[in-house]
Amino acid sequence: MTAANRTILRIELWHAGLLLLLLGALAPAQLVEPKAMFLGGFFMGVNFLLLCYGVAWILTPLASRGRIRAGVGLLVLKVVLFLGLIAIVFSNFGLDAISFAFGFSTLLVAIFIEAMRLGISWRG
Repeated sequence: MTAANRTILRIELWHAGLLLLLLGALAPAQLVEPKAMFLGGFFMGVNFLLLCYGVAWILTPLASRGRIRAGVGLLVLKVVLFLGLIAIVFSNFGLDAISFAFGFSTLLVAIFIEAMRLGISWRG
């Protein structure tokens, strides 16, 4: 397993942990709609994985034709999922937008936590 794969896995673990922690803390108090928050977090997790592996498979030096096709397929799947999500959000499905955005943003927090853990400098 490469260092990049380990980092992606750690980010996804942070993301899942944060999402479950926030769901467990906020849902019983009815501060968020659990379904919308989970859907936002789930979408971001799947989107992040498809983007990371799709790009990695396309840009791998000396990638085979099959691997390039698989990478392009993952990126196409990512776009289809994104367009499907937009259709769901813009049609009247009654998802709570704040809860969805809260679940959506847990990935950003997970990336920040992992960057801080690795000691990445934000100043360049």
